[in-house]
Amino acid sequence: MRKRRIAILGSTGSIGTQTLDVIRQHPDLFELELISANNNVGLLAAQAREFDVNNVVICNESRYPALADALKESDSKVWAGIGSLCSLVKSDNVDIVVGAMVGFSGLRPTLCALEAGKIVALANKETLVAAGSIVTRTAREHEAVILPVDSEHSAIFQCLLAAQGNAVEKIHLTASGGPFRTWTKEQIAAAGPETALKHPNWNMGAKVTIDSASMMNKGFEVIEARWLFDIDPSRIEVVVHPESVIHSMVEFVDGAVIAQLGCPDMRQPIGFALNFPERITVGNRKLDWNILHTLSFEKPDMDRFPCLRLAYEAIERGGNAPCALNAANEVAVAAYLKGLISFCDIPKINEKCLAGLNFAADPSLEDIFETNREIAAIANGCID
Repeated sequence: MRKRRIAILGSTGSIGTQTLDVIRQHPDLFELELISANNNVGLLAAQAREFDVNNVVICNESRYPALADALKESDSKVWAGIGSLCSLVKSDNVDIVVGAMVGFSGLRPTLCALEAGKIVALANKETLVAAGSIVTRTAREHEAVILPVDSEHSAIFQCLLAAQGNAVEKIHLTASGGPFRTWTKEQIAAAGPETALKHPNWNMGAKVTIDSASMMNKGFEVIEARWLFDIDPSRIEVVVHPESVIHSMVEFVDGAVIAQLGCPDMRQPIGFALNFPERITVGNRKLDWNILHTLSFEKPDMDRFPCLRLAYEAIERGGNAPCALNAANEVAVAAYLKGLISFCDIPKINEKCLAGLNFAADPSLEDIFETNREIAAIANGCID
């Protein structure tokens, strides 16, 4: 059987490095064709040498000389810029594209991969949040496949496979609650980045971890689920599950519920997407039923976590509203991580930007990019 040839967009981040760990365990199944990063030249070069990667892209073009120098003794071809990445993902030498870039920057190369009819293992949630209708339409038109990598969406996907086409009543999207689950509004407002970055269950990058603390991440996952599974947002219910053992559940018309369980380890959904439909070992922990005594559930508090409420409002409004929310949130989180604003300023900036949106009910791709630019400018104005 021919090895599956993999391209990883964002190989130096949390999802990217865990994807490489899965590939490292199965050299008989996978071959790494392309990797990319934005700034981390040192790690990107080390990955290229370890896996003997054919193509290596540094998206920040100013970092190209450093990467080229670091790989001058290797056989890897070194490229710079998003344009190069967009061209390379279309190559016949790529079978699966892992979308692991963080933020809006992942949209264009993901669309290029879909236009080329690739299998896209999608972890970059901003792609579907900002342009869900365009992305899913592109996949249909080019007979491309989107396989979810987020643990929650992979869980839903696995539950639906088990359901064998039976009618879905509701999706129950689980949330850990993050580090502030039991905190008061006043405590949350005073929390610094070092505290918000201490997620109780998951090992993620800084941006996603802050989004988890605000529950913006879960709001974005609601929007993702709406597009991935073609289901009305009113039928997607968030439930706080602190143990992070049940990764999500699907409820059917007869009241039966199918759940997917496992230890909180992203390598399981990554491995499932890379080798779909067959499961492989990924070196992760397994559930120990002898010590697992409690599975608890809570209703999310949208007063303490208003970002979740804003996500529901954005997807209900539709059009370019989710794109605007994502753009505002990217700016706000970056400012919070730099200590420029407080934690409670994140939802305030998001809400203000949504209110100031130049709304487009049926946005084109150009509208989406323009919305991202406009809202980022408004959000930066809120910080200045």
